[in-house]
Amino acid sequence: MSTPSRKRLMWDFKRLQKDPPVGLSGAPKDNDIMLWNALIFGPSDSPWEGGTFKLTLQFTEDYPNKPPVVRFVSRMFHPNIYDDGSICLDILQNQWSPIYDVSAILTSIQSLLCDPNPSSPANTEAARLFSNNKQEYNRKVMETVKQSNV
Repeated sequence: MSTPSRKRLMWDFKRLQKDPPVGLSGAPKDNDIMLWNALIFGPSDSPWEGGTFKLTLQFTEDYPNKPPVVRFVSRMFHPNIYDDGSICLDILQNQWSPIYDVSAILTSIQSLLCDPNPSSPANTEAARLFSNNKQEYNRKVMETVKQSNV
């Protein structure tokens, strides 16, 4: 059955294949257009460099009017990522707009890795270290990067 949300997701998928953003990839899982697997590669010149981070994106029939549920499958240490992999990011919540596509979502998450918002923490320890002890924060991030490649 082809619904508007499924048509839009097919468009998103074709766009990602044709013009993939640097350091990102995503595709439907097991031919289920409503469930995607994605990878974000850690941005260069950052403590995240060299990491390969897995995510899932779960869409509903309300997409693109409502955002997908996005979670990291990879273990993360970041001020805006909960222990269960959920992401505290405005465009996935109160700042969502139907103009965002899968590419924009993944690009925003990749950007968040290097530019966290410690004033809205999902992980209080990571936020505290990011604000007060950047060296220890970066050490823990680099541990996360090593684990992401196992």
